[in-house]
Order: sequence, then C-alpha cells, then structure tokens
Amino acid sequence: MIENAIRAARLDVAFYNAAENDKALTGQAALLVAIVSLLGGIGTSFVVDHSFIKVMGYSLLTGLVGWVVWSFITDFVGRTAFKGDSDPGQMLRVIGFAQAPLALSVVPVVGAFVGSIWALVAGVVAIREGQDFTTGKAIGTVIIGWIAYLVLRTVVFAIFR
Repeated sequence: MIENAIRAARLDVAFYNAAENDKALTGQAALLVAIVSLLGGIGTSFVVDHSFIKVMGYSLLTGLVGWVVWSFITDFVGRTAFKGDSDPGQMLRVIGFAQAPLALSVVPVVGAFVGSIWALVAGVVAIREGQDFTTGKAIGTVIIGWIAYLVLRTVVFAIFR
C-alpha cells in the first residue's frame, strides 16, 4: 500500500490507470483515506481547542464520508457533463489514492496547505485517468463537482443542525 500511495503522490499515470480497474485496490484506497484522515486529525489537534479523541473521530468520519461522496459526485458529473467513462468503484479507488499527499496534514498549517494543493492536483490526474478524458474535462469535473459538494454539504448541515 505504501508503494501505491507513493506512486499516486508522484502522479504516476500508469498507477492511476491500473488502480482504476483493479477492484482489489478498493480496500487499500479506503485504508489510505482513513490513515491520511487520522494524520490530518493529529495535525489539527495541535491548533484547535477540542479533545484529541473528538478531533480524531471527526477527522476519520469526515474523511471517509467525504471520500465516498466526492467519488460519487465526480463519477456522476464526469459521466453526465463530460461524457466520461467510469463507475463509482473506479472513482473510489483513484480518488482514494489521490489523497495520499494529505499525509502532510500531520504538520499543522503548512503541511496541510501543501498537502491539500498537492492532493488537488493528484485529484485532477485521478479524475482524468478514471474518467478517460482530457485534463480540461477533469478540471471542469472538479469545479462543477465541488460546487455540487458544497451545496450538498450546506443542505446536510442545515438539516442536522
């Protein structure tokens, strides 16, 4: 798994193409998301005034739920708006591995910022390869998908407030 995370972080196109179709890598992608979420929780715990356990639980929950929701949104947007070729499982795998740079979030602020930018770039590569279309369409998928994600998140938070 570590080698796969490194390949994903290096933006290895061959890896993303292989991960797209290797269903055995779904569990690795989920585990990677959990690990980087917990690392981000450690980094966050240094800068917020909440209990460590609460921060870690929140980080793990939002990391895993966000990964699943974002994967389904990018699958839907890519296929419908840009005629991509994917399924939710493929997007779960490539998006999960694209989160590898978020391991830097263990370092508060600077690591989180650098890791987030790097993961965004990896996400564009992952979506491009997972959907089998151009970089421009992948960027469009990210933009439209992010707007849809923010709207969905706002509605969910309003309901459960």
